[in-house]
Amino acid sequence: MAAAAAGSGTPREEEAPGGEAAATQAQAPTSASGARLSRLPLARVKALVKADPDVTLAGQEAIFILARAAELFVETIAKDAYCCAQQGKRKTLQRRDLDNAIEAVDEFAFLEGTLD
Repeated sequence: MAAAAAGSGTPREEEAPGGEAAATQAQAPTSASGARLSRLPLARVKALVKADPDVTLAGQEAIFILARAAELFVETIAKDAYCCAQQGKRKTLQRRDLDNAIEAVDEFAFLEGTLD
């Protein structure tokens, strides 16, 4: 399996002496043009995933997908909250804008009461 990962062009994650993944190997994958595909640090996302006692293994691809999904979620809720701020003729997001976005969009119903 290690030979397949090494030959596939996917960076392998190896543990550094401190138990943390080496910084150069925890970077986000890049596209052919050199742009990062993920804006969240994958090492932090992996640490959050490992904090869940129900998770035993998480591959690098799964970590990347979770990071990308989190980015898209934050982007979506921020845009909706910004629309609420614009309705109030403001450019600065406030907590009430997030509350209003959560109440207005059905997809955010699972967040109701989390900011209390």
